[in-house]
Amino acid sequence: MRRKVVSAADAAALIKDGDTVTTSGFVGIGVPDELLAAVEARFLAHGTPRDLSLVFAAGQGDGKDRGLNRLGHKGLLKQVVGGHWGLIPQVAKLAVDGHIKGWNLPQGCISQLYRDAAAGKPGMLSKVGLETFVDPRQGGGAVNDISTEAQVELKELNGEEVLFYPAPKLTVALLRGTTADEAGNITMEREALVIDNLAQAMAVKNAGGVVIVQVERLARGRSLAARDVHIPGILVDAVVVARPENQMQTYKTAFSHAFTNRIRPPSGEIPAMTLGPRKVIARRCAFELPVNGVINLGIGMPEGVAAVAAEEGILDHVTLTAEPGVIGGQPASGLDFGAAVDVDAVIPQNSQFDFYDGGGLDMACLGLAQADAHGNVNVSRFGPRLAGAGGFINISQNAKSLVFAGTFTAKGLHVSFEGGKLEIKQEGEAHKFLSNVEQITFAGKRAARLGQPVLYVTERCVFRLEKDGLVLTEVAPGVDLERDILAHMGFTPVMGEIQEMDARLFADGSMDLRRELLHLDMPERIALDEPTGRLFINFEKMRIRSEEEVIQVRDQVEKVCGPLANRVDVIVNYDGFHLDDDVANAYAEMVAGLQERFYGTVTRYSGSAFMRLKLGETLRGPAHIY
Repeated sequence: MRRKVVSAADAAALIKDGDTVTTSGFVGIGVPDELLAAVEARFLAHGTPRDLSLVFAAGQGDGKDRGLNRLGHKGLLKQVVGGHWGLIPQVAKLAVDGHIKGWNLPQGCISQLYRDAAAGKPGMLSKVGLETFVDPRQGGGAVNDISTEAQVELKELNGEEVLFYPAPKLTVALLRGTTADEAGNITMEREALVIDNLAQAMAVKNAGGVVIVQVERLARGRSLAARDVHIPGILVDAVVVARPENQMQTYKTAFSHAFTNRIRPPSGEIPAMTLGPRKVIARRCAFELPVNGVINLGIGMPEGVAAVAAEEGILDHVTLTAEPGVIGGQPASGLDFGAAVDVDAVIPQNSQFDFYDGGGLDMACLGLAQADAHGNVNVSRFGPRLAGAGGFINISQNAKSLVFAGTFTAKGLHVSFEGGKLEIKQEGEAHKFLSNVEQITFAGKRAARLGQPVLYVTERCVFRLEKDGLVLTEVAPGVDLERDILAHMGFTPVMGEIQEMDARLFADGSMDLRRELLHLDMPERIALDEPTGRLFINFEKMRIRSEEEVIQVRDQVEKVCGPLANRVDVIVNYDGFHLDDDVANAYAEMVAGLQERFYGTVTRYSGSAFMRLKLGETLRGPAHIY
């Protein structure tokens, strides 16, 4: 049993020329840097192993030289299939320059393929990737012209288009845990995530390959608690004890007990954001958070939504998730991304993507790098810069509602805020709203055809996806439509009924979002004027998204009108009101019931012609709508 513990150099010698290697990790979490450094050192010293094929799901690197960047040498790699490339520029450059073959596939699909490979399945069928650059009709995920072997195939099943992802044939796994006993059983008690370690180990072991695991410490054989073992010793061929600098919990944090979820940190552990474009965007996105819903927040700009939710006191009323397996709590950001504090559970990454792909997300908030008139979004390829899609395609295609978040322009944007208004001091050099995106990571036409609700949120305006393309719906106070928006777009959006973005977004202090999202102000919105006997209902800027919220409205009206002897005349303000289509029928039935029981005349006001039309169609009966 003791023979499983070897030096890093001896472990690297187990890898043969031409092997297909898979590695664990998410940004800097769980990345086997000791093993990767040993492979790099052996190649530079002896020219072997060489011509390796690499398969990885999540990005594993710091954007400089750690993680998979250590493998970024000519001759070491022959081809790479990966999900997120932005953190591994050393490897990405080899692919972009045509020195290696490369494919960018959805992170979730690669993660799930580990499990399929472990079970000996030929691959998997999925709709994830249809009509994006992963679709064989749009390049099949190939990074360059020499990458001609098909990694994705278009099929038809029961009259529907699907994509077939063949399972990879893996021969080496480089993984990471916390503690190994003499039999090779591996625990992960000091890791922030469990990722895909078990599935990867099974896939390689069942293919007759070599599984090597980097750990922090050793324990006596069979002394580890069975429930704590994530990789059974029967799957492990070699164990390497890492140096502390190659076993950091994340690339930012050496170790945090809070990231192991063994403790719950004090509130305020993640500080509030300072007011700027990033916070304005995060705040506007937070208005879309579904109460009691399950949400995914992407890397970059969307990370700020978690900080805003914490600052506004609504974290307890939503469940935030992250694709590597985090459920609940507050996700971290930057090089800590993937870790989270105060979580409910941490599950394997492939299981998380099962949940996502099946439609488990009520909402996703993802980054916005480029968008076009059709609502297509690109976050994966910008000329010679290869960012990769990561989990973006899995998440964006399958969430029940979707919000893209990003500044309107980039590179040099400078703005100021005063009196609840936005002033653009210096415009960004790079335009994001183009006539055509460089690569389709999110297919706007497909989403519109399927009726997926999609918003595009910037610091100065908001767009909504409709069948005709992007519709401009909101503009920030202080912003000139022609000068500050249309002049910097490669197309003219459909002009909807443009509203002014909420002034609270641009001011310091709390927005009182908790009160608004939870409808704690319902008694103030529905009030009886006793001298006139009129019922005033103020639904300005209110949103009804669930049947529970419909019931809240009904209950408050019953509370006010129930004790009255006579019917009341009703005046309702619907300015800025939004009624989700899913609950329109329930809302109409509720209003009809209240009219029958309590109302005399009903007068409804809205500054939106669209809302007046919708109210007229939804709320039939004796009422005036203005």
